[in-house]
Amino acid sequence: MGSVCELGGSSSNAFESYTQCMNSIAMSPAARLDSRDLRLVLALATARTTAGAAATLHVTQPAVSRALLAAEDKLGVRLFERTPRGLEPTPAGDTLLDSAPRLLTELHELESRLRGPAAPAQRLRLVCECYTAYHWMPSALEGLRASLPGVDLSIAIECTRDPIAALQAGEIDVALISEAPTPRSRRLVDKPLFADEIVFVMAASHRLAARASLTRADLRGETLLTSRVPTRDMGWYHKPLDAAREAPLNYQVLPLTEAVIDFARAGMGIGVLSEWVAEPHLRRGDVVAKRLASGPLRRPWRLVWRKEVEDAAMRLWRVLEKAAPRISTLPLARPSRERLRA
Repeated sequence: MGSVCELGGSSSNAFESYTQCMNSIAMSPAARLDSRDLRLVLALATARTTAGAAATLHVTQPAVSRALLAAEDKLGVRLFERTPRGLEPTPAGDTLLDSAPRLLTELHELESRLRGPAAPAQRLRLVCECYTAYHWMPSALEGLRASLPGVDLSIAIECTRDPIAALQAGEIDVALISEAPTPRSRRLVDKPLFADEIVFVMAASHRLAARASLTRADLRGETLLTSRVPTRDMGWYHKPLDAAREAPLNYQVLPLTEAVIDFARAGMGIGVLSEWVAEPHLRRGDVVAKRLASGPLRRPWRLVWRKEVEDAAMRLWRVLEKAAPRISTLPLARPSRERLRA
């Protein structure tokens, strides 16, 4: 039996068959959003203000406000609500934020493949030591593309486990590092980028939830939930939490951020997370985040690159420095009665 798309016979029959063939092809639904809308919501979710998003996107604040209204009009839903703490994503906004980084990365990689050898560019292969950085990085990379069209930027996720070794082997060009020490080498450049805060997330019903802040003594006997056990290179973490002649703290490794939050919400331990990763989960009110009484746990991030890509890497550093998450939702720890109990 012949298909609808088989052409033959007279020219009129051929035209009729062609028309039937084209009509039989199911057209993909037209997308209402474009990449600019995705970059907009990522910038707003990170900055939490239209002014901050405008600085990230290099446009004016009124332009950001108009673009947000236009995106919401396209979708027929509100994406953000204004609160005393800044812009908060609605459930629809959270749904869009879950997919936006992946879509932007895939679109960029597709465009890079399509350009192919006809558009030679300096290749820059990037990896993040911590998967959580991919929540905010795609919108920053879009900014890099606009300011540095001669760079073909790709993400080498397969090198996440040991980015320093991948740099030394020439498998990648740039790495965003939070833990691994940089070996002495004339071939590598190490430049501080930003610092985020590590907080302790627990169920709102947890015995420690009413505390203004926590001490090491509070954490003894608790199960600390984390995606990676703290390494000995993390001096910023061990200095306030390690104690001589005391048993080490108890950790349980869970590979996914969502699992850490769910276990903490169920009262099965205390999550150890970056504040900007934890912050969206705090809005429901069933989990809370606490600082140490001794002061915030600041995790330093650095950008490390091979000397051969110095110019492009420095431009990347400038873009990431502006786009790095800067969230501060927790009150400062109260000075000191709790500290003395440690």
